[in-house]
Amino acid sequence: MRIYFMGICGTAMGNTAIMLKKLGHTVCGADTDVYPPMSNVLIDAGIAIEDGFNPKKLEKLEPDLVVVGNVISRGNPEIEWLLETKRFKFTSLPALLQDFILSDRYNIVISGTHGKTTTSSIIAYLLYKLGSTPGYLIGGVPQDLPTGACEGIKGGPFVIEGDEYDSAFFDKRSKFIHYLPSILIINNLEFDHSDIFRDLFDVKQSFKHLLRIVPANGYVLINGDDSNILSLFPISWARVIKVGVGEGNELRIVDFQESATESRFKLYWRGELWKEVVWNQPGLFNARNVAIGALAVGLTLNPENPIMISLKEVSSFNGVKRRQELLIDNKKIKVLEDFAHHPTAVEEMLKSIRCRYTKHKITVGFEPRSNTAKSDVFQQEFARALIMADEVMIGNIHNEQGFVPKSRLNTTQLAVDLIRGKVSAQAFSSNLDLLESLWNRILERIDEDHIIIFFTNGSFDGIILKLVKRIKGL
Repeated sequence: MRIYFMGICGTAMGNTAIMLKKLGHTVCGADTDVYPPMSNVLIDAGIAIEDGFNPKKLEKLEPDLVVVGNVISRGNPEIEWLLETKRFKFTSLPALLQDFILSDRYNIVISGTHGKTTTSSIIAYLLYKLGSTPGYLIGGVPQDLPTGACEGIKGGPFVIEGDEYDSAFFDKRSKFIHYLPSILIINNLEFDHSDIFRDLFDVKQSFKHLLRIVPANGYVLINGDDSNILSLFPISWARVIKVGVGEGNELRIVDFQESATESRFKLYWRGELWKEVVWNQPGLFNARNVAIGALAVGLTLNPENPIMISLKEVSSFNGVKRRQELLIDNKKIKVLEDFAHHPTAVEEMLKSIRCRYTKHKITVGFEPRSNTAKSDVFQQEFARALIMADEVMIGNIHNEQGFVPKSRLNTTQLAVDLIRGKVSAQAFSSNLDLLESLWNRILERIDEDHIIIFFTNGSFDGIILKLVKRIKGL
């Protein structure tokens, strides 16, 4: 088939495009605001990317199927042309995955507000290292796998992120409803995606729908320390296993410690020591990710006794690009990039940095880019999270036109609240101005131990790469 991806540079869209090309389909697509790493990955895979949306170009391509990304909305010229002419069939990405891949796989679906990409990467990595032939679709660029997507084999395990965001403008169900889980993971559960969910109750309802499609011979692995998740249970139709630090969990994380170079902790399965993990990934949040991921691998490969599998490869896991990624690491200055765009994720990462680098000054560059981050729903929560830094530089709100001022994050007020909390803070109307201000501060403090971390789920107008280039030139 000739398949056209509308919004191809999204991580899930791009990786799916690559996977379907490997299955023998002819693949192409279009997008706007194209930036690395996904654009580079697609080009390296030999997939043509049109810059912008043009119905005439789409008509000439004559695809058998058009896949509509969930960032595409009414008003897009190609969508309007498709609806008017009915020329080509179209579908959502989740429906495509269900029809082309997931219907004949043993699906491990990772859901939750945070940690889906890292947990998915850990599971796929461990399955691969343990001699399995996993399929997987990672919503990012994993550093330990050859690509972000692999088709796997019929009947074999397939690892996929179960996003609660909607499927497409014409299918407002959560993506994960299409994913047919054999093992379902729920890492954590908080209010997010304020553009499609009214409140936490609304989010929970979507997760309840997901739970209803877990088969009787399947498993549900949950964070047993999360009260929001626990409120979804009990259920009677599938086996539920709790993972966490508390006494009531069947798989427990014990004695977590963190230093400048490593994290270490022990995993106990029903009171029996399974493994002491020592690795370089930061934070208790990542310890939870690997614990629940390792259990999913164990249940896939050896359900009678899941802890019989080896976890020696965990210590070699390098993570995912743009997730706590260390871009500069020299004696005096470190620069990190993190995809965090929810206050809880920001706070957990800053806790880890404080623990690892006790003598360093911490500067945060924060870009309000996701629909939730751009809204005022977490105005106070972002202030409480960012107060853990020494200095916060707040970028301009990305594409703020969709939010009227009264419902938009007030970046000026956020800076004021941080200053009241004894944090140096400034809101910028231009990300390039933020870059110049940050660069001047670096030059002024060249002899200080300094960490700069950027929180964004987008490009931050390219200023991160520009800063890295300047620092390397010092």
